Amino acid sequence: MTLLRLDEVSVRFGRRDALDAVDLDVAEHETVCVLGPSGSGKSTMLRVVAGLQRPDAGRVWLAGRDQSGVPTHRRGVGLMFQDHQLFPQRDVGGNVAFGLRMRKVGRAEADRRVAELLELVGLPGAQRRPVDSLSGGEQQRVALARALAPRPKLLMLDEPLGQLDRGLRERLVVELRELFERLGTTVLAVTHDQGEAFALADRVVVMENGRIAQTGTPLEVWQRPATEFVARFLGFDNVVQAIVHGEVADTVWGKLPVPPGSRPGPGRLLVRPAGVRLTDPEEGLSCTVAARTFRGDHVALILRLSDPAAPHLEASCALRDAPEAGARVGAAIDPADVVLLEPEP
Repeated sequence: MTLLRLDEVSVRFGRRDALDAVDLDVAEHETVCVLGPSGSGKSTMLRVVAGLQRPDAGRVWLAGRDQSGVPTHRRGVGLMFQDHQLFPQRDVGGNVAFGLRMRKVGRAEADRRVAELLELVGLPGAQRRPVDSLSGGEQQRVALARALAPRPKLLMLDEPLGQLDRGLRERLVVELRELFERLGTTVLAVTHDQGEAFALADRVVVMENGRIAQTGTPLEVWQRPATEFVARFLGFDNVVQAIVHGEVADTVWGKLPVPPGSRPGPGRLLVRPAGVRLTDPEEGLSCTVAARTFRGDHVALILRLSDPAAPHLEASCALRDAPEAGARVGAAIDPADVVLLEPEP
């Protein structure tokens, strides 16, 4: 069942389209992460759904009801922002209970719900702690408990882990994923961090200039970026002009294999670095290792081809197999990691 629907939603700021006729469905119990660079429209989308920004065109539907004219506090959504926005004059329990008091929930029921949520987010018994005594990660947990307290139909997160250090973000995103699955919460989150989005989401939506450039599961988007914009946003730079005929493409890197059924004619190709396999110098493309960068679980190699006019090629390999800078190597391309990109709109 669809819980949230955006139908041709547009928002304009002056001459700029912050959202341009956006259509999006979010199913019940689904976690959708909206991903994109600054200015792509992702936070504007969240504000429109929350009722904080009126669309210039289009409609928002929640649980089958048109939200036109419905104020934020009557939409039944939970909001959690990057800076948490906790009330410094209230203790932890007072912050978590705020939405319950606004809905006139009885004291005993509110106390029970607060205790239950603090246990759920890993802060049992913290009701009387002042919020300024909490670490960044603890404040994030309190903000989450406050957003969940009124049992919202839809929980919306705006860069929820943006102010935390990377190690803490990576731990908390796993906890959030498990928590949302346990509660059956429907989540719409926005972030610029692709790792965070891919770890948290059932489905990823990539935004470009107010439009949806691609939507799909994290695996689909990672393995098959739809356009050059999406590919480069994900950090893939092996993109070249190509002419496809059959199962081969002519490029500045020479003839490259492409998957069967690829669209014939001119286009742009992405070669994912994982699909560049190192060979003996006499085999495949003749290259020199121009640079190598340690990436923790692998090494990124920048390969310079013998043709000085050809752009560099990035390869990914295990640390134990990585040649030193200056070494001569060959490179073979796995057609499974070649993606024929759609033309940019």
